[in-house]
Amino acid sequence: MLVCVSPNPAIDKRLRLSKLVLGAVNRAMEARAAPGGKAAHVAMVLRELGAKPIWIGFTGGAEGQFLLDGLHEMEIDTRAVPLGNSIRVNLEILEDDGTVTEILEPGPHVSAAECSLFEKECESLFGHSREQVVAVMSGSLPPSIPKGFFSRLIESVHKHEGKAFLDTSGEPLKIALGAGPDFVKPNREEAEWLTGNKIPDAASAARCINHLVSAGAKSAAISLGANGLVWLPAENGVVYYAHPLPVPVCSSVGSGDATIAAFAHAAEAGLSDEESLRLAAACGAANCLAETPGRVKAADIEKLRKEVRIETLY
Repeated sequence: MLVCVSPNPAIDKRLRLSKLVLGAVNRAMEARAAPGGKAAHVAMVLRELGAKPIWIGFTGGAEGQFLLDGLHEMEIDTRAVPLGNSIRVNLEILEDDGTVTEILEPGPHVSAAECSLFEKECESLFGHSREQVVAVMSGSLPPSIPKGFFSRLIESVHKHEGKAFLDTSGEPLKIALGAGPDFVKPNREEAEWLTGNKIPDAASAARCINHLVSAGAKSAAISLGANGLVWLPAENGVVYYAHPLPVPVCSSVGSGDATIAAFAHAAEAGLSDEESLRLAAACGAANCLAETPGRVKAADIEKLRKEVRIETLY
């Protein structure tokens, strides 16, 4: 069973402008709102891959209801944890020259009682499944939630013999590594912050992956954006590099979420290492063609996965 854990969900609002002018009135040519937050994107991609994920997250205010309604329209099962405050709205501004600007709200205040309820709901979901749970924990944490939140959820998943996939950054990632996540996927900037090392190429990414594994992760990948994807499937295993796919980029927002969704789907489906990486690279690239983050198309994924070129680094 695939569970998408969302402690800081959002509404994604994509605005199209001819050009963003700072300090001036800007009129958008188009505006689209959609369910968002990284875990929602993961759930969307899993659904397009034919899986039946469960999304669990905080919901509050009209924005929370909009998010739930949108996920239900996509036939995604949800477990809503009520919140006294409204969830956030994130802006993505696209200009005609391809420039993308993101403005991300920090998230609502979450009380200690609400945080405890979220953890209990996750524990119940992990513990009452008849199948092995693959829990994909994605995104940032609202400011009031303790930075060890993901670490406790990983321990909960492992207590029920499930697998924990993690995509976060900063201190929450650093702390969570000590809980031994089964898979982590920072991007280049997040991995550089964590390790203190620059990552100019695939070879340096491979060295940083070893740092992640030494810190506790059982498997790790680093997404290099337009420069491809590096993955170590298991400790002391082979490091693979998926070369970038030449696709016209509308926006890369959500491509990392599509990538981890593919890795989770591949783990559940028992795909080989190379086929897992091929699918992950294809999903990340397919997201660049999507109308909004996470709304990938199966036809694009299938076409792109045949074009992925994989190299063994060592």
